[in-house]
Amino acid sequence: MNFQRLHQQRYHRPVKTQTPESKHWKGFKNPVFIKQHGQVTSVQFSPSPPHYYVVTASSRVQLYAPRTHKLLKDIGRFSDVARSGNIRHDGKLVVAGDDSGLIQIFDLQSRAILRKMEEHKQPVHITKFSPSGTQILSCSDDTTVKLWDIASGKPTVTFYDHSDYVRAGNFMPSDPNLILTGSYDSTVCLLDSRTGKAEMTLGSSAAGIAGVEDALPFPSGTLALSASGPIMRVWDLVSGGKCVKALSGHQKTITCLSFDGKANRVLTGGLDHLVKVYDVSSYKVVHTMRYSAPILCLAISPDDTHIAAGMSDGTFSIRCRPVKSSEPGSSLPELGELRSSNYEFFLDEIDALEELAPQPKGPPQLKDPHEFTLKMRRRGPRLALHDKLLKEYRYSEALDVVVQPTVRGELTFSLIMELIRRDGLRSALSGRDDVTLEPILRVVTKYIFDPTFGSVACGVAMMIIELYSGVLGQSPIIDSLLVRLLGMVGKELSFQRELRSVQGMVDMLMASSMLQNDEQSKLITK
Repeated sequence: MNFQRLHQQRYHRPVKTQTPESKHWKGFKNPVFIKQHGQVTSVQFSPSPPHYYVVTASSRVQLYAPRTHKLLKDIGRFSDVARSGNIRHDGKLVVAGDDSGLIQIFDLQSRAILRKMEEHKQPVHITKFSPSGTQILSCSDDTTVKLWDIASGKPTVTFYDHSDYVRAGNFMPSDPNLILTGSYDSTVCLLDSRTGKAEMTLGSSAAGIAGVEDALPFPSGTLALSASGPIMRVWDLVSGGKCVKALSGHQKTITCLSFDGKANRVLTGGLDHLVKVYDVSSYKVVHTMRYSAPILCLAISPDDTHIAAGMSDGTFSIRCRPVKSSEPGSSLPELGELRSSNYEFFLDEIDALEELAPQPKGPPQLKDPHEFTLKMRRRGPRLALHDKLLKEYRYSEALDVVVQPTVRGELTFSLIMELIRRDGLRSALSGRDDVTLEPILRVVTKYIFDPTFGSVACGVAMMIIELYSGVLGQSPIIDSLLVRLLGMVGKELSFQRELRSVQGMVDMLMASSMLQNDEQSKLITK
């Protein structure tokens, strides 16, 4: 007769409803962690496929492949902390600044320095290519914002509208001549490169607004977001810069803002280790992600398949979402197209794609049909570890397996009920020391007031007290657990007494209402 595996009792549990929104964001899982030599100061995805991403940390600018997360290029041409690495839209150039005020432009293929710009005297926190790719925006701690001509390497416009560190800057998507900047002087400015002045100033230090960490314009150009302290504000640029929303979803300072690919959701990262996703139609939080350290930078790929975050402890995290075949861009790029395009220098990535390419299916092709012999052997059902121990009547060891913290309560109490049926629970609990008895007491304490497992847990607790009453007081761990259990039982008993008194009052009210109804019915019948 074959051994029958342990039958787990099935209990009805409340079903957790999962919205399509939460299902989408929970699809970003299996994060890859890359340890850097210093704080990760910025991350940015290339606008053009296959959306390589550039990371600045310590004095290095690094380029990674999105599918394999393999380091493709490592540029270490800075003598100070590098910041704000940014790839041009064609994927050929990258620009970055550092804490000495130096700005450098690199050729990604050869890693050669094409331009050096040294007019800033303090750290440069923002460097970005213009949408046309012919100019560079830089924002510095020297309170200036500069617009550079790449061909000459000279600044064409310098803005002096801020009075403190400038830590945020973006070109307006609707008009590249307009630049949105944010500063520690608590203001957000809309700068015009044609006039060299600020066309609009949002916020004021007199209003008690903290320094602006990041500023992000909407693609339509009618609204803008800013992060000041733990608050994200929404500004209406059409109505003269009126603040229409102020959202405080974080407990600590918000350090970065980022839109998803369609700009329907905005992601905020903060020093409270959290990334929150807001729906821009209602500005409600639709999802929250937790990280292991304060977040300094955040980016999501244009195709909404990767979320990258840099943290203060030097850890870089990249989360990926599997792409369905029905979604655009789900297929791998053709190797021939990669070799013939301007990405041909990514030889390591091409080799990785060749490894990922689908292999021909079917049985192996053998030269001699008698060379390969398939041997099949019938196997019985595989038994779990607790089933194997039950089969060998090792009840104590089987109980040790199912009282671990990672085991579900259904399995734990199914095995305990099986031991009761076999009259083996007493032998499984006997002869233990404080180390092996502690997990059982923790399980009993956890489930003793659970309506599903409470009666069985009470029986186990009574048997433990009966077996070990003579040796109590010899182990501080066991004594503390028993004292905790006693306190929980006392609270439950007082709660039950209160319920009984409430039940008595409710019974009196129900009885009096029934008497009144009977008297009214008698009067009606008369």
